[in-house]
Amino acid sequence: MIVEFINLLKKRTRLSDEGIKKILSAYSRNKTNLMDAVLKTRTASEKDILKTLSILYLIPFIEILSIENAKNNWIDRVSKNYLKQFFIVPLIQKKKTFIIINDPSSLSHIHDIATLADIENYQLALAPKNQILSAVNTLYEKRDENTQKIVDEIEDNETVFLQEMELIADLLDVTNDAPVIRLVNHMISQAVKAGASDIHIEPFRDIINIRYRIDGILHNILQPPKVAHASIISRIKVMGQMNIAEKRAPQDGRAQVRLADQEIDIRISTVPTNYGERLVMRLLNKSGYFLKLGRLGLSKKNNLILNQIIRQNSGVVLVTGPTGSGKTTTLYAGLSEINTPDKNIITIEDPVEYNIDGIGQIPVNPKAGVTFAKGLRSIVRQDPDVILVGEIRDLETAQIVIQSALTGHLVFSTLHTNDAAGAIIRLVDLGIEPYLISSSVNTIIAQRLVRKLCNHCKQQVSLSLEDIKSLGLTNDNLKGKKIFQSIGCSRCFNTGYSGREAIFEMMMVNDELKKVMTTTTDANFIKKIAKKTGMTTLRQDGIQKVLNGITSIKEIFRVTQ
Repeated sequence: MIVEFINLLKKRTRLSDEGIKKILSAYSRNKTNLMDAVLKTRTASEKDILKTLSILYLIPFIEILSIENAKNNWIDRVSKNYLKQFFIVPLIQKKKTFIIINDPSSLSHIHDIATLADIENYQLALAPKNQILSAVNTLYEKRDENTQKIVDEIEDNETVFLQEMELIADLLDVTNDAPVIRLVNHMISQAVKAGASDIHIEPFRDIINIRYRIDGILHNILQPPKVAHASIISRIKVMGQMNIAEKRAPQDGRAQVRLADQEIDIRISTVPTNYGERLVMRLLNKSGYFLKLGRLGLSKKNNLILNQIIRQNSGVVLVTGPTGSGKTTTLYAGLSEINTPDKNIITIEDPVEYNIDGIGQIPVNPKAGVTFAKGLRSIVRQDPDVILVGEIRDLETAQIVIQSALTGHLVFSTLHTNDAAGAIIRLVDLGIEPYLISSSVNTIIAQRLVRKLCNHCKQQVSLSLEDIKSLGLTNDNLKGKKIFQSIGCSRCFNTGYSGREAIFEMMMVNDELKKVMTTTTDANFIKKIAKKTGMTTLRQDGIQKVLNGITSIKEIFRVTQ
């Protein structure tokens, strides 16, 4: 069976001989779960594996589960944890009844679920793990109370709620039935499910405003009563091992939670305001499957450039952009591409955002004396071929990065600048001599994330002459070309967008640019020379995505102002 599977998978993907060896080795260690065995080798995506298993087992594959109008009258008889553990869910709809599974090599639980849920006639189907977990959560949420119900409970029993909180000295003693714990748990789980990167808790005179940042944009989600504010903040502080008694000074904390098979790292920050403490939680899905280079949204030209960049033997590769612009994701996609047994790759990050087998990853820990600079000095003595430094923040770190590149290492790092040319000026401002920058820096990549138009509601329109001029285009032949604009529907929070993709500006430091870098610190002039030598700017890369129907003119202007 494993041989048939590998042959089918090889037809669907570019499976190498080394990949085949990895799969056979993993399967020999775990013959009870083919899906997990193959996924751990990172030789194929879950989608490709499921499509291959669908052909092999003659079971249909459903990429996106629709649970509208699905019955949940069976959930009192079936354990939610059981369904999540084995990635299985009954989907009872008017016309058809399915039992959705993720791994057809393990069929022993299907009969049990059918018996417990009282299902006689059903059809098997395959689906991705995240779709099954989402379906389970949604079906059980129909029965369980949602976040707004908890808020209503707090409002209806405000006096009792206050009395209960006064009696409790330590929030760790609160039982899991306490409204504040249920509210915080729901907030985090809903945010993860919605794909939010941040949760904002903002106190005002009479209310608390809770917002989620989804696809880079903040959305109002909930407004609990002011009476719950202190309890919510204290609960989150306890999770982050912070001082709940200190309310007048800013604090930082960190917590980890597990939601089904997802491990979420939460960075917590509080600041005092005139209406109480304001708190922000940054959510990092550490078990999330990071993107491959081919899925970053690179144009053909930029894809060729990036593949050349990551295979250099030495030099510095900088990725620039604001916080949350996908810099780390791009760097990790590059590292995963060159992560082979003959290379020693070491990273130092704050925090470690993705876990990759075969790469040494060091988290920054200032309390233990592990800063970027000190950690980097130790890494250099570990005989690395490739080094990733999470961020260049000071002169000392910048100097070690430059020196490492000059002594034969390939170093990846990030900077917070607006464009590629601005990174050179930033290094000069830190105190690095221009001649050292020109000698060591190979490439500077600027990037932004643009929201992709929602496929369910985007509307086709024609480019007008005004649109062409506003985009800075000179080709009048584009007039009348069909592009798309955002509309908004229930599936995309009425924003018109769903998901994000990167746009890039890649500045290869050639001989002409090296001469310019040693004679001027004018970023605009450096950018002008780079464009002359063939660099595509962020705006130009974004315009191409507009013409390809991926995003809108409005969105490109928003991120490239």
